[in-house]
Amino acid sequence: MTVRPASPPLGTPAPAETVLPETVLPPSRSPAAIALRRGLSHGGFLIGAGLVGLIVLVALAAPLVAPHDPYAQDVSRRLIPPIWHAKGTAEHWLGTDKLGRDYLSRLIYGSQISLLIGVSAALISGVIGTTLGVLAGYYGGRVDAVVSYVVTTRLALPVVLVALAMASLVGGSLKVVVLVLGFLLWDRFAVVTRAATRQVRAQDFVAAAKASGFGAGRILGQEILPNILNALIVVATLEMAHAILLEAALSFLGLGVQPPLPSWGLMIAEGKPYMFFQPWVITIPGIALVVLVLGINLLGDGVRDITAPEGRT
Repeated sequence: MTVRPASPPLGTPAPAETVLPETVLPPSRSPAAIALRRGLSHGGFLIGAGLVGLIVLVALAAPLVAPHDPYAQDVSRRLIPPIWHAKGTAEHWLGTDKLGRDYLSRLIYGSQISLLIGVSAALISGVIGTTLGVLAGYYGGRVDAVVSYVVTTRLALPVVLVALAMASLVGGSLKVVVLVLGFLLWDRFAVVTRAATRQVRAQDFVAAAKASGFGAGRILGQEILPNILNALIVVATLEMAHAILLEAALSFLGLGVQPPLPSWGLMIAEGKPYMFFQPWVITIPGIALVVLVLGINLLGDGVRDITAPEGRT
């Protein structure tokens, strides 16, 4: 026997329906906001960005922040020690060199040369190496064989020796240093982009682009390059730092930037005869080189972690 519930008496209002609260979804964050949040929590990125940003700012504002003309000579005030030394003066905070030129002003203007050579050499080598690596990784076959042979040939040539030979034959100058380093430091770009392109080429979205009738140029520009950008950033920072150190080595040997340009490597070379009696003439530009190279490496590694955090444990 089935027992039915008693119906409510007439005139009784119907019970109100239970309304469940709406589920509130958390607001989605944009990729830029996520990258900013990761960047602010990445210590290495913050340190590198701070160091590089400070040096770039000083280089751009060199005419405003330099206390003296970096080329003005006063032999009567040669080799004045820095201000923290007992014989230092407030007029020349970092002292003067062997020709009486203000060391702080030359250090500030020298940052322009180091950054110019590093960025220019990285751009030239990046264009050459990325083009060869992407073509070899995408087409494969004979193109890959030819590019691999060219890369192997380049790796067989020592960079420093070739740079020294070219600078000694053509003559040392700022333009020669940029071109020589730009045409010698592309091999790492080619190797990395070739391997990264081969991995991206096997993905489904590249196959879908081919099936849609897209040409090779559009696939390389819109599908391949954006997905290997993280690797290019890391290689670019490494090669930029490498170019700055090579320029300093060439200038130290007298085959790089020529006087009276205030190159940091040239400043170290000019202070070599006084290193045992006035060690600050070598220590100051040497510390500047270390800080710049360290900042570039930390910045590149931080950008790599922020843009591709799944690649790190």
